[in-house]
Amino acid sequence: MRVLIIEDEAPLARSVARALREESSYAVDIALNGEDGLHLALTEPYDLVLLDLQLPKLDGLRVLREVRARGSRIPVLILTARDLKSDVVSGLDLGADDYLTKPFDILELLARCRALIRRGYDRPDPILRCGAIEIDTRARSVRVSGKRVELSAMEYRLLEYLALREGELVTREEIETRLYGQDALHDSNVVEVHISNLRKRLGPEVAHSALRTVRGQGYMLGGDAE
Repeated sequence: MRVLIIEDEAPLARSVARALREESSYAVDIALNGEDGLHLALTEPYDLVLLDLQLPKLDGLRVLREVRARGSRIPVLILTARDLKSDVVSGLDLGADDYLTKPFDILELLARCRALIRRGYDRPDPILRCGAIEIDTRARSVRVSGKRVELSAMEYRLLEYLALREGELVTREEIETRLYGQDALHDSNVVEVHISNLRKRLGPEVAHSALRTVRGQGYMLGGDAE
């Protein structure tokens, strides 16, 4: 999963980004002003935007208005120090999905982020199931046929994304955009390596039937690859 934080308080933005990476295994990008944030939101594929309202160069409400005017349905969670109800109402009326007032509890923020991302994929249940595979998105834990399977952060991120898109063909390029942030460097065959490692972790029988390669196109978890 990939998250964009649009927040001009750099220490806060870095703190939230660190929590999202370490506790939820998300790829995270940061924009410190509204103009940069709007550009990223409209040009990069994100699963969630965390949006401050008081931003330099372009106000957060203007960013939200422009994102929705372009037809984007990306979930947006407003983070604001403003305590006026009118600001919250304006944000929600412009298409925000949720809000938190600063200062906020980081665990509550993480829970709201997980819920909004699942909702964006029409998967509200925190437990994702695909055949013998069970993924607890709250604990970032995976079980196969009832037995716990240990995954690296990147392997978990890959499996969760494929599970959220269960039954859909997912291209290598789409996977890369969700595994890495804007400035991350990686090898050209990194997706194939992670897919191979994930299959080993899941076990040959489950991996063969559940995690499929559609030659020349991409990968699919569950569904019919024929």
